[in-house]
Amino acid sequence: MNNAEVVNEAIKNRRSIFTGMFSGEKVDNAVIEKMLENANWAPTHKLTEPWRFVVFEGEGLKKLGEFQSELYKARAVGNGNFNEATFDMLAAKPLECSHIIAIGMKRHGVVPEVEEVCSTACAVQNMLLTAAAYGIGCYWSTGGVTFYEEAKPFFGLDEEDKLLGFLFIGMLKSDKWPEGRRKSIEDKVKWVR
Repeated sequence: MNNAEVVNEAIKNRRSIFTGMFSGEKVDNAVIEKMLENANWAPTHKLTEPWRFVVFEGEGLKKLGEFQSELYKARAVGNGNFNEATFDMLAAKPLECSHIIAIGMKRHGVVPEVEEVCSTACAVQNMLLTAAAYGIGCYWSTGGVTFYEEAKPFFGLDEEDKLLGFLFIGMLKSDKWPEGRRKSIEDKVKWVR
């Protein structure tokens, strides 16, 4: 297979694989490190390299669960919307994973914010493709405390920065890789000639 075919297959075979399909087996840290290294090669306007990552594993997953469930509780009790099931889910969900990578975007101010968001998204796509190439389950979630401004310091982010979600990572229970579904590209493209 030539390089173009390898890239085409890698892109077509990338899937969002959710925690219900995780086996509980730990992903080798060498794979996580390769995901992070490949993230670092994403496109970046003016070389701002805005992506910032915090990797949680082992006891760190429990710390993440405790942090986000307690932050949710503090906010929800304050506005009268506390739900015990949501609190429990936020505490337990990280424990279903081998690793979770918090996705941050460091704001530099030399380019429009959207360009740094897009660069960070490209870095995440590199991580998703790397995980798929290694047969590792992975998905990007913007749930939990992603949009809580007061969560940013926990992840080393300043007020002007963005927390863009979390990459949930785990080994698959099965050798069967999920099939993909996409509508035709022709419905999404207009050619001007």
